[in-house]
Amino acid sequence: MVFGQVVIGPPGSGKTTYCNGMSQFLKLIGRKVAVINLDPANDSLPYDCAVNIEDLVKLSDVMAEHSLGPNGGLMYCMDYLEKNIDWLQAKLEPLLKDHYILFDFPGQVELFFLHSNAKNVIMKLIKKLNLRLTAVHLVDAHLCSDPGKYTSALLLSLSTMLHLELPHINVLSKIDLIESYGRLDYNLDFYTDVQDLSYLQYHLDQDPRSAKYRKLTKELCEVIEDFSLVNFTTLDIQDKESVGNLVKLIDKSNGYIFAGIDASPVEFSKIAVGPVDWDYFRYPFFTFAAVQEKYMKDDDDIDHDD
Repeated sequence: MVFGQVVIGPPGSGKTTYCNGMSQFLKLIGRKVAVINLDPANDSLPYDCAVNIEDLVKLSDVMAEHSLGPNGGLMYCMDYLEKNIDWLQAKLEPLLKDHYILFDFPGQVELFFLHSNAKNVIMKLIKKLNLRLTAVHLVDAHLCSDPGKYTSALLLSLSTMLHLELPHINVLSKIDLIESYGRLDYNLDFYTDVQDLSYLQYHLDQDPRSAKYRKLTKELCEVIEDFSLVNFTTLDIQDKESVGNLVKLIDKSNGYIFAGIDASPVEFSKIAVGPVDWDYFRYPFFTFAAVQEKYMKDDDDIDHDD
């Protein structure tokens, strides 16, 4: 049984940076990690990838050969990958014995709430290779500063959850930069817990561009609340505690915390409903001092212009 993450989200949400930082963190706590780049447009990778889709198909070649734009080209690449799933399976099989896998997907959101190619690729891998995957959906935290954009992010998150049908964690990324985007109308927990959205409608009504869509906005918010599925956790990829807390949630959602445990169903139930605390026997290499020294930069060394 192999565990891992499907990393998705709109362009600019920080997927590649996340895969780079998360892989370093997981290695530090004793896991062997393989990052799989499935974005044919991502030709500048900050991490060493174990498998690169560009060895199979390149977006630039597809666009040139078939006279397609970026979106059409990405759709073609995902369709091509699905038809050549045996290639990806053969690349992954040597990693299955002892690796934790991170899949870095493209940022074209239609792939994950509208079209079926990416979902089919994931489901075939799960079935053939016995994978236990969690979808980690990154959304830029700056969207919270605009009620309209935040509502759109909620709809995107909900649609993606329903379409992929995987254990799913929505993440507000770049939370360390949220103060630079402007003052939030409410406390942060309003946005992470997706509380009463009727309060957002008041602020939307103040904008003449969105006031005329008042009825549509109200109906969309009610759809989100009726499903009651979406909430967010926050992430600062440079903060050890933030990354650690997210790893706890992911481990619980894909079942990693249960791997290798010989217990009764009652004990499993207690673990499932209990708090997501680190078990230092299962994570013997994890110490905050080690993370600070090997993974995190000291405050004086951080280049805030990056």
